[in-house]
Formats: sequence, structure tokens, C-alpha cells
Amino acid sequence: QVQVVESGGGLVQPGGSLRLSCAASRSIISIHTMGWYRQAPGKQRELVAQFTSGGDTNYADSVKGRFTISRDSAKISMYLQMNSLKPEDTAIYYCRWFSSHRGESFWGQGTQVTVSS
Repeated sequence: QVQVVESGGGLVQPGGSLRLSCAASRSIISIHTMGWYRQAPGKQRELVAQFTSGGDTNYADSVKGRFTISRDSAKISMYLQMNSLKPEDTAIYYCRWFSSHRGESFWGQGTQVTVSS
């Protein structure tokens, strides 16, 4: 079983930055996508940023130009650099690997990001 651990959340003032990290305990085969999601109170979980199967990146319109997703060459770690944070970015952030092998998803435990003055 793959264990996924996230870190890097916290409290930051508007306009500040945070870097989230996510690590899988072992290599995941047949990665289709890997990315970051978030869920704010009372809202559905939404995609923030991801790598596609072809290696391209997709971003939610609300974070374009402010957030950057990256990963290591082994694809067992990924990161989310978040700049110019806004109060509406407040949410629990989750990382996820989706494998086309048996259609499995591997989620992190979530990390709280709070943007407030």
C-alpha cells in the first residue's frame, strides 16, 4: 500500500507565500495524473493544479499566475508553490496520484492552508 504524506500548510497573511510538499512511500506505476486539490468549508473539492499524462500542467483559473506545481524526476514527490495568497485560497489542500493501473487513486491526508490577516 502506498502511503502519501503532505506537509507545508499553515497560517499566512494575504499576499504571502507557502510551499506545500507531498511524498509517496514508493514509486507508483502507470501514473495518469498527479496534482493538487483543495476543499474549502461548505464547498466541493476542486482541482487546483495537475500534471497530465503527457507531462503538461493544468491550473484552475483562480490560481493561474500565482501557483506553480512541480515534481521530482522519479515522480514520487510533488510540490505546490503558492504566491500572492488570498483569503479565498483558504482550504484543506490534498495531493493525489491517479494510476491507470486498476484505476487507483492515492491521496494525501490533507494540509490546512489559512490566509488571514
